Amino acid sequence: MTTENTMIDLLESRAKRRDDRREFFKTSGTAVAAVAATTMLAGCFDGGGSYQAPDYPGPTTTAVTDADILNFALNLEYLEAQFYSYAVFGTGLAANQLTGTGTQGTVTGGRKVNFTDPVVAQYAKEIAQDEVAHVAFLRKALGSSAVAQPAIDVGTDPNGAFSNAARAAGLVGSNVAFDPYASDENFLLGAFIFEDVGVTAYKGAAPLISSKTYLDAAAGILAAEAYHAGLVRTVLYSKGIATPSLATATVKISDARDSLDGPSDDDQGILGADASVSNIVPTDNNALAYSRTTGQVLNIVFLNKLAVSRGGFFPAGVNGNITTSAAN
Repeated sequence: MTTENTMIDLLESRAKRRDDRREFFKTSGTAVAAVAATTMLAGCFDGGGSYQAPDYPGPTTTAVTDADILNFALNLEYLEAQFYSYAVFGTGLAANQLTGTGTQGTVTGGRKVNFTDPVVAQYAKEIAQDEVAHVAFLRKALGSSAVAQPAIDVGTDPNGAFSNAARAAGLVGSNVAFDPYASDENFLLGAFIFEDVGVTAYKGAAPLISSKTYLDAAAGILAAEAYHAGLVRTVLYSKGIATPSLATATVKISDARDSLDGPSDDDQGILGADASVSNIVPTDNNALAYSRTTGQVLNIVFLNKLAVSRGGFFPAGVNGNITTSAAN
């Protein structure tokens, strides 16, 4: 079975579940939703499309500390900060913001976007500054226990993380690269991946934190990430009115990503049950934001639905004590 056929089967399965969910909400008079940021499935396949049985160690059961949770978040902030920093400024994080425990890695790819929409350019700059500040804040809070930045892939190679994610969503074809730095719209789709995942990650981690000081820090970052996600979704919806395929792309990304993180169908694009209705805030029936476990978050950033310890945007894995994705 080819990679493309496997992805199509998964997406068709997700589409049926999405249609069933939308029909339920139409019947009950409740608006449905769809949220999240891009998509991913190619982590189980090599460049030629053949399946690779992972040789990674399975999950272990150890006590998780507050520092473990914040370091898990720091890995994600490194990823976001590097993507935005390169897209806006053309450079990555400062060298003194990369050190720490574990194996320090380098960044693959990343370049400045030639923004044509001044509104998108200003929003991108604001988010970039926030994400860089998040890295500095978490590193300061963690002190000597802060993990180093792991190896990160934010490049445009046809077999890189962004391209594999976009291919799994059906946005690009076989051996075709997806370049999130090529245009305002591509940048927004790239941002859509990270911001929505960040919100669900912090929401899921909050109940695990015992220190009120650390919880306050996590809540503050969660709020900032939610603002960012809402901003990106709003701009995508606005542009999607003129270019419907852009809005549809977020639904495809959502469906593909939803196929990675388990049987629940929570992930949502920016279109409601009626395509003419926006879905800026992805919520459950009680209008509450949903959560992801650390394992589910790693499923998405590793681009793999299995229990693995590296892949996708983190080709050598993440640093710290929370390192393995969930088996779904």
